[in-house]
Amino acid sequence: QVHLVESGGGLVQAGGSLRLSCAASGGTFSSYVMGWFRQAPGKERELTAAIDRNGGRYYADSVKGRFTISRDNAKKMVYLQMNILKPEDTAVYYCAVDAGVVIYRAPVRYDYWGQGTQVTVSS
Repeated sequence: QVHLVESGGGLVQAGGSLRLSCAASGGTFSSYVMGWFRQAPGKERELTAAIDRNGGRYYADSVKGRFTISRDNAKKMVYLQMNILKPEDTAVYYCAVDAGVVIYRAPVRYDYWGQGTQVTVSS
């Protein structure tokens, strides 16, 4: 069993930055794929960024060059640095764990989820 707790969301003006953090407990954190998903009202949950056990990364096209995902295995933490934020980045952001090896984009592949943190970007 893995427990995830996100923090760092909030209200920011367009062009600003936020850093999301996800603290994990339980399981073998260093072996997992860690993902950040987001879900805006009326839209499907989408994978925004993910990092595998070897540091391989995936970014959605909409955030490439603006967001950076990182992990600290010793602290069991994963981060999402979000720069040059846009109003369309407004969503609830979720941290998730896939106990497999390969990064998949489908939410159904992920085994554990945090409760989510709201990010609101004003224009």
